[in-house]
Amino acid sequence: MTLLNVSFGIFAFMPQGWLFMLLIILLEACIMSRVLLKKWLESGVFVSALVANAVSGIVGIVISLLLNGGWWLVVWFPWVTSNEVNIREPHALLGLLAYYVVALVLSVLIEWCINHFMLRKTYSAREILKSTLLANAVSYTLGAVLITILCLL
Repeated sequence: MTLLNVSFGIFAFMPQGWLFMLLIILLEACIMSRVLLKKWLESGVFVSALVANAVSGIVGIVISLLLNGGWWLVVWFPWVTSNEVNIREPHALLGLLAYYVVALVLSVLIEWCINHFMLRKTYSAREILKSTLLANAVSYTLGAVLITILCLL
């Protein structure tokens, strides 16, 4: 099965890409803060989420380059054509789902390691895992819903 090729690199290095990534990190930091502290944003948790997402993103880029020879990411943006992502093709939806599952598992694992390293003096490993898992589940679910809605338009 061929992965779905959408050049996230084009988007990531545009101001809108940086804003998009910052919003995801902010969303995850807010969720983690809410779970850990019962308040919506705390600077230590935000810094940890920022570092964890940066490391996770870099690892994702490197893995993608090694496996695919290019930076591939299953994402839908308004200028992406159906030749790049078309969930109506037989293997496209399966590829999209497989990508999301693998990306979610790897993201949670990498981000939990970073968050645990940075927050271990204040929170238990279980609390950090719970907040990291919930933050990623919400951001991935929101992304998947958005992708599905936009693909169906």
